[in-house]
Amino acid sequence: MREGDVGAGADFGIGSGAVDELLAVRLAELRGEHRWSLEELARRSGVSRSTLSRAERGEISPTASLLGRLCAVYGRTMSQLLSEVEVAAEPAWLVRAADQTVWQDTATGFVRRSVSPPGPGMRAEVVEGALRPGAEVTYERPPVPGMEQHLWVLEGALDFTLGHDRHMLSAGDCLRMRLWGPTHFHCPGPEAVRYAVVVVQP
Repeated sequence: MREGDVGAGADFGIGSGAVDELLAVRLAELRGEHRWSLEELARRSGVSRSTLSRAERGEISPTASLLGRLCAVYGRTMSQLLSEVEVAAEPAWLVRAADQTVWQDTATGFVRRSVSPPGPGMRAEVVEGALRPGAEVTYERPPVPGMEQHLWVLEGALDFTLGHDRHMLSAGDCLRMRLWGPTHFHCPGPEAVRYAVVVVQP
């Protein structure tokens, strides 16, 4: 398996370089909108000033954990943040597979597809994720405390920890939850895991 691949069952052939460039611009804009210095954002997010600066200048590709911390500070889900960097006149009711935003955490190989992105007047969104064997992603806190999520494993196996509760999920299993603390996703292998998350805004 090549670096970055997550297996044949997860067909994510769309590059995320352009998304990363737009993300860098949007992250800088968000900090400006809040009138925060890099030092203030570092204090609020727990991310170093140098890392934040490099992310805003597009010198590094942000990891899922870093984006998770920033989304929590800015009160956005990752889908909302990614939707803000898309160029579209208005949200479409039909989201073709080719038009769905795909983003990859190059550090872990985690691939995220926004299947049904946030839309005006809608409380739910659908996200598809894929992790290669051995890969893991941690989110220190939810973007919105108490947020409702439904985690459905489509292929493979997922070792998922919610707070202090650990769950081993197989294909077809669905875990319903409200997020109050950290979450941890791990693909134990031997195959890649592919899963869907339904996110419901409060």
